[in-house]
Amino acid sequence: MRTVLLLSGLILASINPYALAQAEELRLLRIGTGGIAGTYYPIGGMIAHAVSNPPGDRPCELGGSCGPPGLVAVAQSANGSVGNVADIHQQNLESGFVQSDVAYWAYTGTGSFTDSAPYSGLRSIANLYQESIHLVTRKNAGIYRVRDLIGKRVSLGEPGSGTLIDAQLVLAEYGIRSGDIEAEYLKPDLAIERIRRKQLDAFFFVAGYPTRAVSELAADTEIELLPIDGPEAERLISRYRFFARDDIPAGIYRNVAGVETISVGAQWLVANSVDAELVYGITKTLWSKSSRKLLDEGHAKGRRITLDTALQGIAVPLHPGAARYYNEIGISIE
Repeated sequence: MRTVLLLSGLILASINPYALAQAEELRLLRIGTGGIAGTYYPIGGMIAHAVSNPPGDRPCELGGSCGPPGLVAVAQSANGSVGNVADIHQQNLESGFVQSDVAYWAYTGTGSFTDSAPYSGLRSIANLYQESIHLVTRKNAGIYRVRDLIGKRVSLGEPGSGTLIDAQLVLAEYGIRSGDIEAEYLKPDLAIERIRRKQLDAFFFVAGYPTRAVSELAADTEIELLPIDGPEAERLISRYRFFARDDIPAGIYRNVAGVETISVGAQWLVANSVDAELVYGITKTLWSKSSRKLLDEGHAKGRRITLDTALQGIAVPLHPGAARYYNEIGISIE
């Protein structure tokens, strides 16, 4: 008995006291992102790190984690916007990153979601940054404008992605039907390999620039970005209010000229069933000074995640926990 008591004392002494205090508060929050070649995944990792506060970590005031006590947030690689809203709706994920257009259609049961009931349990935490529509082509492929894609081999994005939806909208506005191109539906990494091997002429990719996939391609392959502009782009922006004018500056990708394009907002959605107090703590931590440093230093798009645009283009209602935080700091909520 003395030996058992001694061993028990040694075990207890070895446990971090913060872990004992928080052991019963462990909570998991999964953040659905996208493929590892895109922007969602690294941004998701940064935000997960910023808002986590696992049992045993040092308190915020001592230089430790500043998120809700006991929270472990995990960025999960996924198929992207369409897959993320479906997983949140089906309770396979607590939260995820979703394009503003996909979020709106899913919540209202319109657009590409007309065949399903509205995903009424979706709620917003914040708008994060703008995602540019990249239309990437091989140099010397004879493609100089969108209509030159007719008869070419073009990847529209993988099934379940917001890229696929936006690519279809763009092509339709320029009068290009599905039978006018040799359409493929590939993940960005596979599309890149096909471009390198000259087995593909162009691909769409919706992501915040600079995206790793396009950066790596530009490093060893001559590519160009096609502009999405003119009256067609203006009609898209007018018809679908979640689109905005955008540009990808020259030099973002090696030896690639800048172009005008359009963009959608990348938004962080969460299930309405997630505890309001937890979402309040997450939202408060997202906009804290400690998170600001992580975002500014972690990724070029991280610097564009600002409180000033937190509610820009929000496509579905705010979660009550998030709304509470914005109200507290005096941000008007329509």
